Amino acid sequence: MRWTQTCLAPLLLLMIGSVAADETPDFDQTVQDEARSVMQQYNIAGMSIAVTDNGQQRFYHYGVESRATQAPVTGDTLFELGSISKLFTATLATWAQANGQLALGDTVDTYLPALHDSRLGKVPLFHLGTHTAGGFPLQFPEAVRDDAQMMSYFKAWQPQYLPGTHRSYANPSIGLLGLITAKCMKLPFEAALEQKLFPALGMSNSYITIPGNKLPHYAQGYNKQDAAVRLNPGVLASEAYGMKSGSRDLIRFVEANMGLTLPSPSLQQALADTRTGYFTIGAMTQGLIWEQYEAPVKLEALIEGNSSKMAYETQPAVALNPPQAPRQNVWINKTGSTNGFGGYVAFVPARKLGIVILANKNYPNEARVRLAYRILSERGCCSP
Repeated sequence: MRWTQTCLAPLLLLMIGSVAADETPDFDQTVQDEARSVMQQYNIAGMSIAVTDNGQQRFYHYGVESRATQAPVTGDTLFELGSISKLFTATLATWAQANGQLALGDTVDTYLPALHDSRLGKVPLFHLGTHTAGGFPLQFPEAVRDDAQMMSYFKAWQPQYLPGTHRSYANPSIGLLGLITAKCMKLPFEAALEQKLFPALGMSNSYITIPGNKLPHYAQGYNKQDAAVRLNPGVLASEAYGMKSGSRDLIRFVEANMGLTLPSPSLQQALADTRTGYFTIGAMTQGLIWEQYEAPVKLEALIEGNSSKMAYETQPAVALNPPQAPRQNVWINKTGSTNGFGGYVAFVPARKLGIVILANKNYPNEARVRLAYRILSERGCCSP
């Protein structure tokens, strides 16, 4: 059963559709109450939540795409995903590997001979997708504004740590993995996503560049000062944080990761490979972008793992040798932000339970995690 509820303003609820008598109104009330509370606390204009429980989808839409137009949020409203985009870059890379186009154990200079004499050239590709290449900054320096400057930066880059010893969350490294993957696929990165990966996943409303007929459903973002903003992309933005999508498409991606849909065998392998565990950082196991926690997970562990400290500070990493095969009884998640948007995706494969939360406001990760945890706790997946 699929149904939708829409809140045109944080304090006004309009029901669309109906709920069968044997459904779970208490769960729906929990989602409504928790979402309304977060929206009020952080002055969020619009929010879209999708929950899947063993293939049964529920959609909850609140508020507006834009305060100017007052258009209500729907399952097809396009939100900026920020770093949730990295999941698709990682999936594209593992898909290319499954198709024999690259190998994540190869070094960077295998595919970019221009970096042959650089320190970066000797780093294996999987380090680019696990934030363990050796100490990249979160963003490129301001002076890096085009492809030529980017390559000069990569040639000159000097690691602060040996690869695989520390985790430094970074856009340049995952961006480089996307660049290499597209090169191996002989396509521009945007085309590789929009013409190959998204259709293969059954995602029909996801973009790097939003087409003209979809622009009316591109939500207006609002920053922490409630100013209207949208993404101002930099070098390798498409690969690191440039995707736009809606909750309907993203919950399908979550279901594909849990085996609830059946893409091609090579894509099934690719999805599993992104959930391989390479390193542990405290309670968190780092996969290819995905971050994992033993289930039942405690809220405190999720808050710590999704904290600003983890995003902005380098952390010691312990390598898993051999890498850990994808596990079922784990909480898997990823946050994503731009200046005007905030998102969160999480799922528990053993329970076939997942959630997508998208908002057109950059609000704290802790609030997103608490909201998801509270909602999924109602389905019995979490530690008391």
